[in-house]
Amino acid sequence: MTQQQALASAFPAGTKVERQTHFLTPEQLASAKNESGVEFSDRMIVRYAGVAGGSVAGYAYFDTHRVRTVAETVMIVVSPEGKIQKIDILSFDEPPEYLPKPRWIDQLRGRKLDDDLSLKRSIRPISGASLSGRAIVNASRKILALHRAIGGR
Repeated sequence: MTQQQALASAFPAGTKVERQTHFLTPEQLASAKNESGVEFSDRMIVRYAGVAGGSVAGYAYFDTHRVRTVAETVMIVVSPEGKIQKIDILSFDEPPEYLPKPRWIDQLRGRKLDDDLSLKRSIRPISGASLSGRAIVNASRKILALHRAIGGR
């Protein structure tokens, strides 16, 4: 999927998608890193707000990270309540057998940033693809922490 196709699938038909750019302060970056438990250095955050009928339907974020040796790009849609609505894998260059199944990704839907959003807690690990699972969980934690840092719940 392209980024435009992913955004079109992220929100209901007729939703206006607004691109928003945020520049994190050093304090916001430190807070997001601490809350997420993930190491990253992103200072410029781009998110896409889906607006329908004057209210925000959700926010789409794109994250590119390394899984094992090559990159993966995911779109994570966060609800106005600060929970994961949807995760789509847009690019996955590792061998296909390491690609998480949709059923595994579905267990992240409705999750918020807390201690249970972890492979050591409520998220089942993926047998034979543990790095893929860890990468998506870490991306989810990072995006939810960034969402909070820039004014989400």
